[in-house]
Parts: sequence; structure tokens; C-alpha cells
Amino acid sequence: CTLDSEVALRVGGDFFFDPQPGDSPVNLVLIAGGVGINPLFSILLHIADLHGYQEGKGNRHKLGTVKLYYSAKNTSELLFKKNILGLMNAFPGKITCCFHVTQQRSQICGELQPHVTGK
Repeated sequence: CTLDSEVALRVGGDFFFDPQPGDSPVNLVLIAGGVGINPLFSILLHIADLHGYQEGKGNRHKLGTVKLYYSAKNTSELLFKKNILGLMNAFPGKITCCFHVTQQRSQICGELQPHVTGK
């Protein structure tokens, strides 16, 4: 986003992301904390499926980028972290993630380190 960009926010409740062929591309920012990642991880997987389908079949979906911000007490509580890293590697520049930890006491593994901020 840039200054004065219009954004839409949804907090909790019933929500989904189901772009249709021909829709204008949108850039998503997904923000999760702890187990709140579950519905957002489903959205992330759906977007990855659409990106994979688009690359393989040339479908008509126009997809923007996805940036996931995900916070937990420590890296052991970051659910789906290996899957998320795999999606970032499979779709570089299209799917990115920034993990944030608030109470990390141990060393952060090398694979996660470039993507983790926090104490």
C-alpha cells in the first residue's frame, strides 16, 4: 500500500477469498496471531493452487501478491511454518511472509531466520 491507498479489513467472523476469472488482481495482506492462522492458511493454500494452475494451464485468474504477517510467542508455536516457507520458495515474489515472535528464548533456525523479527 501507499499513502492514501484504500484497504479493506476483516476481523474474525465468516470470510473467504474466492477470486473469479476476469476479476481485477488484488494484493492481499494477511495478518495472523497464534492459532488464528488456520483460516488464513487456507486462503494462502487456495492462492497457491491458483498460482500453480495459472502457471500450468494459463487460466484467466489475475492474481496479485500475498504478504502474510504471522505472530506467535516463539517459532515452535508458528503453525504451518514449513508449509509457508515452501509456498514462498515455490512462488517467489508472489507469496511472502514475515514471522514475528514475542518471547523467543532459543536460537532461531537458519531457515526461518531471514523471515523472523522480534525479541
